Amino acid sequence: MKFAKPINNQRHSAYTLIEVLAALLLLAIVIPVAIEALHTASMAGEVAARKGEAARVADEVLNQSIITTNWNFGVQNGIINDGGRQFAWNLSSQSWPVDSAMQLLTAQVRFSIQGRDYSVQSSTLAPSTTLNSTLNLQQ
Repeated sequence: MKFAKPINNQRHSAYTLIEVLAALLLLAIVIPVAIEALHTASMAGEVAARKGEAARVADEVLNQSIITTNWNFGVQNGIINDGGRQFAWNLSSQSWPVDSAMQLLTAQVRFSIQGRDYSVQSSTLAPSTTLNSTLNLQQ
């Protein structure tokens, strides 16, 4: 004698409570790590962009100082507003140890992002003779 097979013999599968809790635990670990990674990447991008702007400001300060030949008056400083952002700068000159006829000009630009301070420094050489001849012409 043969028995008839039941018509609806499908077995329903579902997740157990432990599987659901394990998945939630995994998400609780992965999501904060992913958000922190995105925050770090965003911060690194912002710092890189600001360093580029600060380097441009440092070059501008050096170029203006060489053109106006006012770098011999000791350490100079100021603030430049560029694109709604403030950059504090210092300009210093010192005798270049390799050749006393040259001056080493250094512009340091400082800025802060989210409470952390950063700086960019740019240097160039300028002949001391240009400075002396300019001063002699003015007198």
